[in-house]
Amino acid sequence: MVRVEELMKKDLASVNCGDLVSLAATLMRIRRIGSVFVKQEGHIVGIITESDIVRKVISTNRSPDQTTVETIMTAPVISIDQDAPIFEAADLMDRSGTRHLAVTHRYDIVGIVSVRDLLHPVAIDEF
Repeated sequence: MVRVEELMKKDLASVNCGDLVSLAATLMRIRRIGSVFVKQEGHIVGIITESDIVRKVISTNRSPDQTTVETIMTAPVISIDQDAPIFEAADLMDRSGTRHLAVTHRYDIVGIVSVRDLLHPVAIDEF
């Protein structure tokens, strides 16, 4: 059984609540990632994804240089324990309508897993 911990990314990217969407988008481009956590006073309070930027900023003609991440972030962050099997992560993503989950260990966020990460074991088995 493959566990979430085996597929999660541990190097977490984050921005602060008052930061602009353009900063979050730049960070995603540089790091080649699809989401960043949003922090307030050092604590993760939300998440912003590429889809959030497209659906809540670009498609509504808002300026990423004048829109703060806190106005478009998804909160609270949906999470799963690092010891959960990946099929539980896939089920939670499906039920929640999300493609990213925070990964927790004893209530602390220690990683992130995306729907793309869940495909990795399947792709390896196919070859």
